[in-house]
Amino acid sequence: MNNILCNIRKGMNILLSRLAAILLSFMTFLVLYQVFTRYVLGSPAAFTEELVRYSLIWTGFIGAAYAFSTRQHMALILVQEKLNPSAKRILTAVIDTLVLIFALFVIVVGGIKLAMSAVHEYSALLGISRGLVYSMAPISGVFIILAQIINIYEDLTGKSIEEVK
Repeated sequence: MNNILCNIRKGMNILLSRLAAILLSFMTFLVLYQVFTRYVLGSPAAFTEELVRYSLIWTGFIGAAYAFSTRQHMALILVQEKLNPSAKRILTAVIDTLVLIFALFVIVVGGIKLAMSAVHEYSALLGISRGLVYSMAPISGVFIILAQIINIYEDLTGKSIEEVK
């Protein structure tokens, strides 16, 4: 079981980090292109603004999934630091379970409803379906759910998945 979860987390982290790096590079190129066309050519490329906005949305969702998978998300640990190790484990498991429930119902189910309701709306400049843009919410929600299942397993067993290879 540990090897399976280790491979899932490892593959997920590689996929998410590379997708985020590609999207960040793409956004950097688009912004540089827009600056070049605006100030050097005197005629700004309008499509870049929309592409950068959509890429930023996707990068945010991918980054959130990666943060939960690596446990590098922002957290307030004032209460956690004051607890003994067993209570800390229980609190962490409860928090991870709440995040899993949130990801399931709000990000995945709500994201699917949002994407489906926007399928027939198209962006002004590119003509891209807004459903395609919003589809990253449920996709990242699935990654967050996978990450949280692994995190809850770690919380309950007390073993880190990376330690067992």
